[in-house]
Amino acid sequence: MKVGDTIGYVSTQYIVSVKPEEKSIVQQQNTSKVEAIPGQHRDPNNIVIVIDPGHQLRGDSAKEPNGPGSSTMKARVTSGTRGVVTGVAEYILNLDISLKLKTELENRGYVVHMTRSTHDVNISNKERAEYANSVNADIAVRIHANGAGLSVRGAETLAPSANNPYVSHLSNASISLSRHVINAYCAATGFINRGVKTNDTMTGINWSSVPVTILELGFMSNASEDRAMQDSTMQNNMVQGIANGIDAYFGL
Repeated sequence: MKVGDTIGYVSTQYIVSVKPEEKSIVQQQNTSKVEAIPGQHRDPNNIVIVIDPGHQLRGDSAKEPNGPGSSTMKARVTSGTRGVVTGVAEYILNLDISLKLKTELENRGYVVHMTRSTHDVNISNKERAEYANSVNADIAVRIHANGAGLSVRGAETLAPSANNPYVSHLSNASISLSRHVINAYCAATGFINRGVKTNDTMTGINWSSVPVTILELGFMSNASEDRAMQDSTMQNNMVQGIANGIDAYFGL
């Protein structure tokens, strides 16, 4: 994520050298593949989920309202961060995980829609929320990755607060969704659990009509997490964790 629909992200694009002994604790702790929880592949009664892979190939600095009736204007969509070691753009990681998550959720019986399935699009954060509203989604899951200092690590989720001026009525459900997702995600990946944070400045949250969470997968500015999130086994664990959290939210 980046400025405009995020908190505290960096745009610096550079690669640092990492000493061999500075191996990822995450990777050392997660060498085995996480499988779906037994019994979780039950029919969830056609629950509709929208997955929003954050960002896109090019940002769009044109402005849109922060929420319904708001005079605060924000960039339609920003370009996101980038892996400090791998150089992989956030929008690529977001879509990779989202496509795998779509397959897993459909295998579990959910109806899944995505706001984008390619990179070369121009869909604003407001439009992404409105899309979830238009397909009568039960929940919206926005997939992002973080950027900050090189030593910062861990995963977190964002949800609207009870004081949100636009969607306060969605706060309880969104926080519950966020809590289930982050707990299951961190259990599956071994990433540090930074918990649920409330945020009322996200356009993609403020225009939502359905419970919504933003999952920050990890810090692409952290060498260990950047490498880990490009590992195929870890990506499987990431997807299983998100799906398990969604199952838990719906009591499946």
